[in-house]
Amino acid sequence: MDPAAEHRQQLRSLRDFLLVYNRMTELCFRHCVCNLNYRLLTGREESCLDSCAARLVRANHRLMGAYVGLVPSLLQRRAAEHAAAAPPAAPPAAAEPAPGPAEGAPAAGT
Repeated sequence: MDPAAEHRQQLRSLRDFLLVYNRMTELCFRHCVCNLNYRLLTGREESCLDSCAARLVRANHRLMGAYVGLVPSLLQRRAAEHAAAAPPAAPPAAAEPAPGPAEGAPAAGT
């Protein structure tokens, strides 16, 4: 893989991670934080956030495990469908010259 493609893949991975992290943070915050009058979290809010984050992380791990298990079969099926849809390969062009008078044979009419 060339360096530019590898860099794009790393940026895509970072973007995906940040999207998941931001969504998880937003969900847990909305679910657990109910009082914005204080700078620090209450004990109840903190334990709620811990359990919420742990649940979402476990769910994400299960999803990724299922994804990793299914992707090879999906890729194989897609490759098979692509191969079936591709037109059959044309026979190779003949590299031999067209048949004509044999070398050293007298030409007709001589």
